[in-house]
Amino acid sequence: MASHLIQGRTVGMPVRVRDAEVCSVLYPVRADAARAVIAYSGLDVAEVLPGKAVCVLLFVDYRDGDLDTYHEFGMAFLVRPPGSSGSMGPAELRRAGVFVHWLPVDQQFTLEAGRTLWGFPKELADIELRLSSPYKRCILRKDGRLVLDLLIKPGVPVPGGAAMAPLDAYTHRDGVTRRVPWSVRARGARVRPGGALIRLGNHPIAKELSELGLPKRALFSTTISHAEMIFGEARET
Repeated sequence: MASHLIQGRTVGMPVRVRDAEVCSVLYPVRADAARAVIAYSGLDVAEVLPGKAVCVLLFVDYRDGDLDTYHEFGMAFLVRPPGSSGSMGPAELRRAGVFVHWLPVDQQFTLEAGRTLWGFPKELADIELRLSSPYKRCILRKDGRLVLDLLIKPGVPVPGGAAMAPLDAYTHRDGVTRRVPWSVRARGARVRPGGALIRLGNHPIAKELSELGLPKRALFSTTISHAEMIFGEARET
């Protein structure tokens, strides 16, 4: 089993998260605007409809895992697998990956581990999560500036526990694009169309989101009260 030394601690592969609460929202955005945002990666967005891409916003409370406890926010896009071309029908969309464009966290150890192990674009930020009420809320500030205030209203339960199809996450750091195998097992999942309310601040990332057309109605939102995750070894694409 591969292992890595992070801040004097040995982290084995794969990295496991034993319990986390995950809230996510999918927004339809203009594909040309999304392409401009991720052009640096060399990847292309997956068009779910002609001219439409998907921006994913998520916030996570990591309660038990190999990288300790911490809060995280993510901004990502559905992307084509590297090397694919032509139109993407429903079958091809199932092979779409997730390119992680921005991934602020609130703890130093996971920041260094995420950057070193996978090339995740982790930065330190102030991430306030309010998860105890029926509504799930994330207030995100960076460098003293409000990035966003995101509220999710949980939807209808998804029956039973479910192992979601393994996804490839893609990262880009120091000129290198990497693929990260990622799998999730979910318990207590709820889904609803729309279901999100977002207020943008004055941070540059908020400006990027506004240029993508936010705030707007979400495609759908998902909450998972108990998620287990496995992150594999990163490979250069």
